[in-house]
Amino acid sequence: MTEAIPVKAAVKRAFVGRVTSAKMTRTVTVKVERQVQHPLYGKYLTRSNKFHADTGEGTYGEGDLVEITECRPLSRTKTWIVTKLLEKGSNV
Repeated sequence: MTEAIPVKAAVKRAFVGRVTSAKMTRTVTVKVERQVQHPLYGKYLTRSNKFHADTGEGTYGEGDLVEITECRPLSRTKTWIVTKLLEKGSNV
């Protein structure tokens, strides 16, 4: 009798960031900021990355705080999907 070999599920990264652009169809640009300590001086520096994320059927506006999760490539630049709306941003 042959047993099924368990397959390890890939660990998907997840980040929390702010929506900086919602002008595309089904896509938002999310800016993720993190703080790193300078190796010599010890001062904390803010580093940021921008990711394109798929929204599915949801609608998100600029300033919204969202959680994004890694997924398969959906286009040339889009490899993330919005999973949660954490905080609604103020539409100024």
